Amino acid sequence: MISVIVPCFNEEEAIPLFFAEMEKVKKGLSHKFEYIFVNDGSKDKTLNILRELAKKDEFVRYISFSRNFGKEAALYAGLQAAKGELVTVMDVDLQDPPELLPQMIEMIETTDIDCVGTRRADRKGEPPIRSFFAKKFYQLINQISDTEMVDGARDYRLMTRQMVDAILELTEYNRFSKGLFSWVGFKTEYISFENRERTAGETSWSFWKLFNYSIDGIVNFSDAPLNIASFVGAFSCVVSVIAMLFIIVRALIFGDPTSGWPSMVTIILFIGGVQLLCIGIIGKYIGKIFMETKKRPVFIVKETESHQEE
Repeated sequence: MISVIVPCFNEEEAIPLFFAEMEKVKKGLSHKFEYIFVNDGSKDKTLNILRELAKKDEFVRYISFSRNFGKEAALYAGLQAAKGELVTVMDVDLQDPPELLPQMIEMIETTDIDCVGTRRADRKGEPPIRSFFAKKFYQLINQISDTEMVDGARDYRLMTRQMVDAILELTEYNRFSKGLFSWVGFKTEYISFENRERTAGETSWSFWKLFNYSIDGIVNFSDAPLNIASFVGAFSCVVSVIAMLFIIVRALIFGDPTSGWPSMVTIILFIGGVQLLCIGIIGKYIGKIFMETKKRPVFIVKETESHQEE
């Protein structure tokens, strides 16, 4: 059986289109399918549509959160609920081509790989500034982290049960799935496809959200920012000592008073800014530790297909 995990947030228009496309793909396969839709605190009629789908099709399951916990929580919930020997994660907006699924299944069943991932061959249709920062993020994270992340890789992938079980052993609260998929290892091959636009609805990923998401990825999978903060702090101390020696020697030799109030204020502001930057970097890591130590659940389930509200 193949488990299809589909995170949903305000996707009332996209769900019927996605389900229809998946059913077309399903007809050409001999495998059993189960759909696991995860309603991530939607404000529209997403939950109502999922209820109706679950009533009509016994292989449709859904998990509805008590509020919006984010896509990472939705992926984690779906992986926990999946029962299939093969598990795939897909976006409901059809930016992840369902027609690639037969090829992905064949690759796993006829080779010794554990995961077939997908990546975009290009970023056609994206705003240029978003594409620029996305490329720079992958270049940066691969330079400072031991976990390799593929540029353009999507969450859309087909995984074996062994790989899914390994991911579920990572119970951390601060989750970055692209990194977790790579960190657990297992042999992975990628299929490229042309970038697609959403079929319906609007994306909830703004530039600012993507930027914060990339920062989380860097903090979760690299301690390089801490090393940079330490280096900057040490460099500032050395420069400060050299500057003090220069001022003292100049005063002893030339008898010049240590004038220059503007330059002094500039130096103080510069050193203060460096200190605040380093404290901010350290604070980001401490904040992650703080959230982990609280042991809060990654998500809270309000309703499933077996416990529908009357």
